[in-house]
Parts: sequence; structure tokens; C-alpha cells
Amino acid sequence: MQKISEKELINWDDFSKIDIRTGTIIKAEIFVEVKNPAYKLWIDFGELGIKKSSAQITKLYKPESLIDKQIIAVVNFPPKQIANFMSECLILGSLEEDKSIVLLSTDYLVRNGLKVG
Repeated sequence: MQKISEKELINWDDFSKIDIRTGTIIKAEIFVEVKNPAYKLWIDFGELGIKKSSAQITKLYKPESLIDKQIIAVVNFPPKQIANFMSECLILGSLEEDKSIVLLSTDYLVRNGLKVG
């Protein structure tokens, strides 16, 4: 029998509660105040404005390579305090076996803030 997922199955109503949007990273800096290597990111989500995120993506990305990169993120989680920084969205990526994260992005440049679904 083929395994569907490691997680509990959800229904359409569950999925429809998640607000996933496109955004462009406009600022990235090393997050020196945290124990695990991470970056502080500022992301332009168009009509939703600029949201901040903390991301542990240091294995594959340098701060300067992230500027102008369009990404996919969940924007309707409650803000989360991480050290002295308030993270306001969750950037999505694929988790490799070595714990490195490959960011999800668009094939073509699209307008910031577009819904994904």
C-alpha cells in the first residue's frame, strides 16, 4: 500500500485557512543573536506590506544572494518572538537530509502578494 503522507490528512477547509503568498526579499542580514545560524529577512508582499522573518537557510544561501529573490511564504501565522526579532511569516522550503533548506520560489517573476493555492 502506498503511503500518502507522514502527517494526518486534512480537508479543503483546513488548507483554505493557510494564506500562502509570493514575496520578494528586500533585505537580509545575519541573525547574530540566535543559537542556530539564521538570517533576518525583510520581505515585500505587495499590498500586504513588508513582513519580517527569521530563516535558518545559511547552509545554501548568503545574505547578498537573497536580495531580490522571490519566495513563497505563509503570511497568516501569529508573529513569533525569536531573540530580539519578531518573525511575521514563514518562508517555505524543502528540507534536505543534511538539514539544508532549498527555498520554494516562482519559475517566473510575479507580482508580490499573489496568493498561492
